[in-house]
Amino acid sequence: MRPLLYGAAAGAAGTTALNIVSYADMAFRGRAASNTPEVTLRRLAEKLHVRIPGEGPTLENRVAGLAPITGFAAGLGMGVALAVARAAGWRPSMAVQYTAASIGALIGTNGPMTVLGVTDPRTWAASDWVSDIVPHLAYAWVTVGVLDGLDR
Repeated sequence: MRPLLYGAAAGAAGTTALNIVSYADMAFRGRAASNTPEVTLRRLAEKLHVRIPGEGPTLENRVAGLAPITGFAAGLGMGVALAVARAAGWRPSMAVQYTAASIGALIGTNGPMTVLGVTDPRTWAASDWVSDIVPHLAYAWVTVGVLDGLDR
């Protein structure tokens, strides 16, 4: 049970770091928030034949509230996966752990958006990649650091 709790705590801390870096980037550059989480949630609901209840503003508010939860789920899930792997004896270098956490979080968030046709990373500009990768690097740094601290 401990790896699950440690992983969830590390993933939550990493997700917080990712959000802080993302919001700081928005504030620094004056860029708008992305609507891809909401579009992804709607497309996923369509594919699964699940109706998100509500109409008009109630539906919009519900989608706006649910969409970020998918990012939290990905962040906590990656933290748990790392903690379980570590508990099973996986102990590569810190650089490998940072890389695994970054790539895992990128796939966990961008994978569904790509599969559902919400975005196509092949068309992204360099600034789009930076806006996506830097927060995920912060996620990895914090998540692996918290796991490392908890394991001591």
